[in-house]
Amino acid sequence: MKKIIYDAWNVVMNHNINPLKNIPHTHVRHLVMQALALMWCVAFSMYFTSLWLFGITTIAHMILLGAVAFTVLTFETAKRKPSFFGNYYTPSRSRAIYVGGKRIELDPNDKGGEHE
Repeated sequence: MKKIIYDAWNVVMNHNINPLKNIPHTHVRHLVMQALALMWCVAFSMYFTSLWLFGITTIAHMILLGAVAFTVLTFETAKRKPSFFGNYYTPSRSRAIYVGGKRIELDPNDKGGEHE
């Protein structure tokens, strides 16, 4: 039973398994999946005869899919251009600490950090 559910899920939701795999461009596949999600939101809302339900499900889908898209974008940026996130050590970081009201200069070559 578990395998049947898993296979049924993949046939519908996995664009690498369902017939959308024949569309060569991944972004177009994603757009088609988005359009299908919107269509199913409308279908279920109309089934329950509620435009409120349509609005709620559409917003829920947009939030969920937007979060997934942002996560993928972040991971891809980290993989392809890690310098986008900058350097952990900022130029404005103070090179001195105060202990007991007295200033203690830190080694200028030490980048610091709690675990270093």
